[in-house]
Amino acid sequence: MPLLVVAAGGLLPLQPALAQVKVPITNSKAKSLWEKAQQQVKDREFNKAIETLGTLNQKFPSMGEPFLLKGQLYKAMGDTRSAFESYREGVEKTAFDPGRMNDYFTLGELAMGFGEYQPALDAYQKFLKVAPKGQRYIPKAQQQVANCEFALKALQSPVGKAPERLGAPLNTFRFQYFPAVTADNRFLVYTARKTGESDEDILISRIEKDGSFGDPQLISAAINSQFNEGAGSISGDGKTLVFASCDRPGAVGNCDLYISRRTGNSWSKPRNLGRNVNSVAWDSQPTLSADGRTLYFTSDRRGGVGLEDIYVTTLQEDGTWAVARNVGAPVNTVGKDMAPFIHASGSTLYYVSDGMVGMGGLDVYKANITAGKFGNPENLGYPLNTFENEASLFISSDNRRGFCARTRPAEAAVAERDRPVELFGFEVPAAVRSSEQSTYTQGRVFDAVTKKPLQADVQLYDLKTDEMVQAVMSDPESGDYTVVLNEGHQYGMYAVADKYLMRSLNFDYSDKRSFDPLTLDIYLEPVRAGRAIVLNNLFFDSKEYALKPNSRTELNRLIKFMSQYPEVQVEISGHTDDVGTDDDNMVLSKNRAKSVYSYLVEHKVKAERLRFRGYGESKPLAPNDSDEHRQQNRRIELRIL
Repeated sequence: MPLLVVAAGGLLPLQPALAQVKVPITNSKAKSLWEKAQQQVKDREFNKAIETLGTLNQKFPSMGEPFLLKGQLYKAMGDTRSAFESYREGVEKTAFDPGRMNDYFTLGELAMGFGEYQPALDAYQKFLKVAPKGQRYIPKAQQQVANCEFALKALQSPVGKAPERLGAPLNTFRFQYFPAVTADNRFLVYTARKTGESDEDILISRIEKDGSFGDPQLISAAINSQFNEGAGSISGDGKTLVFASCDRPGAVGNCDLYISRRTGNSWSKPRNLGRNVNSVAWDSQPTLSADGRTLYFTSDRRGGVGLEDIYVTTLQEDGTWAVARNVGAPVNTVGKDMAPFIHASGSTLYYVSDGMVGMGGLDVYKANITAGKFGNPENLGYPLNTFENEASLFISSDNRRGFCARTRPAEAAVAERDRPVELFGFEVPAAVRSSEQSTYTQGRVFDAVTKKPLQADVQLYDLKTDEMVQAVMSDPESGDYTVVLNEGHQYGMYAVADKYLMRSLNFDYSDKRSFDPLTLDIYLEPVRAGRAIVLNNLFFDSKEYALKPNSRTELNRLIKFMSQYPEVQVEISGHTDDVGTDDDNMVLSKNRAKSVYSYLVEHKVKAERLRFRGYGESKPLAPNDSDEHRQQNRRIELRIL
């Protein structure tokens, strides 16, 4: 579960035989130094051998073999930067030779580890020229050639500005990673470790209005424990947390996914998501949809496409999670596909992979989602991707602010090495944004009579498709809720609680007008005689009474309500504004009410439970002095008899 760090360096082992290679040397002093170095290598006196080879380099700089041998020694000792420099010098100073095949490949790998793309490209191309058919590293070299060519172009065309390290009070631990933010951009959740040996914990920091961060705190004593808890993902409303934890008693595998829910200010005891989600292998790096009902995560379980794959599961109506399924191609590859992040809009999946052409190592890609299907992944380019392994990425619901974790390069200053992995932030460039922008509405749900907070189901429907796209529950203690809305859609939102009339709301962003967050408190009327609600998602053309297709969501909700309360009788009331004559408005309002009545009867609601009536312009909700007020007055109401 901790952040993956892949060391730079070659795939080929040290070649001790090279120290015994007979190199034709005519100069007696050079020959003596070369033989001395070979003996020192044989005696495992590597530092002395490097010193001797350094003397050879100074006195006989045109000789390439001493540089190559020195590169091998540095590589064996873990000094990859010196190994790269020595190999590069050695290859430049020796003639092109099929016998140098391993040297070419090793130089390519070392160069890639430092983002030295041109030397890497030259080295891999030399390797491919001399490698015999079927050589095991040919596919790797071919992939790296493509990576080098991509990277060299990417460096010439940066996408946005480089992420900047987040300042105090963040980044105070030795390791911090996997940032996630609530849909309203009020809280940052991330994983931290004090030392390399300590366990992981989940922290939370309040984001102030000016974008600064409050002091991070442990998210909850109910969640953090003596075990590892990390890679936390929080739902858009901040009420559901899924995280990974390893080696807990009763776990399914070595690392499993757990869920906790917040009521008021208290988090529930974490619960293992069970065998439908977890496997006997490693399961980690979760990401939740905005409403907490869809979960993507990483697993290395058997039967996948590659080494690590991305899986998805959904919360079912009975409260259980469906059997997780591999998302398959084109997202998953034969390589590592990890650290998924589903944007709040649900329209774009971001993740890291080394199975496609990129900057080398793990790069961040995005795949747009249309009608439930993934498009071809796109590399996010430089500088979000570098020669280092990228770890995780998060983009705010409004597509403006991004967060990621970065590993410091091996040659970082000593002071910086105290924090090898830190959190960074960046302004999201247009090419990196999700395919749909999001905003949110939030508020509280109350009993309209007692004015006390109320627990209710808050459901969001796309009125064009009649599809429920989000479902959250208001907090039983505070009544608060948060729902994410996407640009370019017309939504119907419903707040529903047992023994209360549903509340019907409309959000029309189909014309991409003002898209700012909304604060909207909802008051639910009890199912009681005389109580009435406005049906805000019934639509008619001007001066017409035929129901438009995008009314079917509201109509079907009415049918469900009448079925839930079989003893209830209602009046469907039609109302208009003051445009037109009184008589015309009375007829229009009656016909519109009758259209709703007829639909319900046609769908098996007993006619004796219904009546309809038109009131014309006689009962306005607001003065008919503006377009907005007239729109309020043109309405259909449902009243309990």
